[in-house]
Amino acid sequence: MTDEFLSPDTMTEQYVHWFRNSAPYINAHRGKTFVLMFGGEGVNHENFRNIIHDIALLHSLGIRLVLVHGARPQIDENLIEYGLSTPFHQGLRVTTRESLRCVLDAVGSIRLEIEAFLSMGLANSPMYGARIDAVSGNFVIAKPYGIRDGVDYQLTGEVRSIDTEAINKNLVNHHIVILGPTGYSTTGEVFNLLAEEVAVHAAMALKADKLILLGDKEGIANQDDRLLREMIPNEVDQYLRGKVLDSEILRHMDASREACRGGVRRVHIISHARDGALLQELFTRDGSGTLITQDPYEEIRTAEIDDVVGLIELLRPLEEEGILVRRSRERLETEINRFAVIERDGMIVGCAALYPLPADDSGILSGEIACVAVHPSYRSGDRGSELLDYLEARARNKGIKKLFVLTTRTAHWFLEQGFTPASVDDLPKERKALYNFQRNSQVFGKKL
Repeated sequence: MTDEFLSPDTMTEQYVHWFRNSAPYINAHRGKTFVLMFGGEGVNHENFRNIIHDIALLHSLGIRLVLVHGARPQIDENLIEYGLSTPFHQGLRVTTRESLRCVLDAVGSIRLEIEAFLSMGLANSPMYGARIDAVSGNFVIAKPYGIRDGVDYQLTGEVRSIDTEAINKNLVNHHIVILGPTGYSTTGEVFNLLAEEVAVHAAMALKADKLILLGDKEGIANQDDRLLREMIPNEVDQYLRGKVLDSEILRHMDASREACRGGVRRVHIISHARDGALLQELFTRDGSGTLITQDPYEEIRTAEIDDVVGLIELLRPLEEEGILVRRSRERLETEINRFAVIERDGMIVGCAALYPLPADDSGILSGEIACVAVHPSYRSGDRGSELLDYLEARARNKGIKKLFVLTTRTAHWFLEQGFTPASVDDLPKERKALYNFQRNSQVFGKKL
């Protein structure tokens, strides 16, 4: 249902819900350094004005911003106007001395356009009341790309260093820094650079908390054209193996893995065409594009005492429905080492517990799986099965040979996980003595 069919009260409730849920991200991002890169295609897109408004919002929230822009289509337009052409080799433009003026004109006009947008302050616009100082300068030191594969790239260059001291001084003074795809040599020459390379080197040199790459794709898609929400650099390596970086998304992927391995914790690939993609990526748990990170965005691990509050929030609705037995905070704290949790970007979205049981008369150790729960918003995947696999591995390490589970609502699911029907009499004596006949739970078992 679209917003036009929602009542004002419903829309207000949705807004309040979103705003409250975004508060942890607002606090987490304040004072952090983000490098945002967008190509010349993004500058030309009708949504670019909205992106500028969102950039202004990030600035107002205390985020330190470095903007890096490309200029490929603008350079191409200038070349046509001047009757010039430049060859490409391995996806990289060979910048001749004659074509350099086309590069400089394009880069200069884009910078002025960005500065003009950031200076808007019209009433009834998102920029009203915003006071943003944007600065640019010779912050990027470059060197010639040289001759490769027998091709002389002439005035195409690569980044030699970033003047982090000058950039940081401007960031401390609440300026937005703008970097273009050009760099300057110590001999006074100007070189045409890849915008992705400038963004990566700036993010690494500044020790940025995030590198955000805006392109024409929603993110990285698999062979079935399904958006991949998260990747690690090694997976990007496999994706790019044998490919020439001759498209924007491939250049973004290459930049992502290099930035991650250079110390940037999180790199985001999102769309410049979708309104609000930047805010959704930064202020919602699931984002809007693809995240590349060395750190696990979602992981299964043993629960810790700090997870108790998250466990209570996850379990309480199921306890109120009678699906799970109620556990007090004190009990959760005491039994916290029994639990495994799925943490997704700081939120507990799944849990399960393993309770060792005394050995039976034949000396075989057994255990009980309990408290299996997955947040309603994350039940579409295999998280429950992954939790069981994690606890089964832990059980094997403890020498446990058989697992039991007692359930009132999810019998079929446990059957699908390899459990078979059992009876109360099959339980070890100590556990059988604690069986609650009022709940009348079904018993299932599984040999390891």
